[in-house]
Amino acid sequence: PAAALATWRSRGPPFGMHPDQQLVQLLAVVSIFLVFGIGEVLIGKFFAPEAGREDNRLDVAVGIMFPIVSGSVFAAGRALCAWLFPDLRDAWADWPLWAMILTLLVADDFTQYWWHRLSHTSVLWPLHRAHHSASYMSVRVVYRNNLFYYAMMPGLWLGGALLYLGFGWTFVWYSVVKLCVIIGAHSAVRWDQWLYRYRVLHPLAWVLERTISTPATHYAHHALTQDDGIGLYQGNYGNLLFLWDILLGTSRITRQYPPAYGLKDDRRHGQERWYHQLFYPLLRSKRAETVLGYEKHLPVD
Repeated sequence: PAAALATWRSRGPPFGMHPDQQLVQLLAVVSIFLVFGIGEVLIGKFFAPEAGREDNRLDVAVGIMFPIVSGSVFAAGRALCAWLFPDLRDAWADWPLWAMILTLLVADDFTQYWWHRLSHTSVLWPLHRAHHSASYMSVRVVYRNNLFYYAMMPGLWLGGALLYLGFGWTFVWYSVVKLCVIIGAHSAVRWDQWLYRYRVLHPLAWVLERTISTPATHYAHHALTQDDGIGLYQGNYGNLLFLWDILLGTSRITRQYPPAYGLKDDRRHGQERWYHQLFYPLLRSKRAETVLGYEKHLPVD
């Protein structure tokens, strides 16, 4: 057994990251969540006084299910590549760092921009509405989506393929940086407010808010309304790079935070049940004015 373990550690599991890479990624992910989560606890925001019973149950369920679903998609993507292209394992492992990063930004982050943007149309909105049904911003919301939203996400499938092709450590550190940005953009810890408060930091703020997602720009995307000049749930789609929104004309930068979050239909008719949000279309709601049932899809607002 010891010899077999040593061999596995030296070669790594088929089509994926080596155990050391998996360990580093896991520790980094847990650490980032803990830092922002503890920050939210200290300012009294983690347990979200606005959260209802369905919110709490959905947040816990997503926390359990997301690693399983995303890990399965990565594994399936790697296995599919191994079946279709058995001779290409680690074929791109010698690429220069800049080429790997550029490829990841396009294959993962740019495709996620378009996946996110499509999710704000009637085509995919039922799979994404859980992310917007929270009336609060928090690390709890980061991966709050329907499971099929992730099962079909192009970036996860392409990520599995790039791991098979040898992106290993570059993928690990790229994912850590991206996670820092997206957790920071959802967290109730508004780290960017310090950049706006001090004039000497305004040039840095100008660059950052046009490059990556920040709390101010992403909070706007979760706003209850976009009629106040702050909210923009039909824009600000970027995950790691907000630059995509700048280039494609879907950005709004105000350096302000919306006064309220969530969905108007939930306020009118009450929250959807957590399992309808998580498992649609396997489970469908009978609530009045719903997009999680058999009725015709409604506009996002």
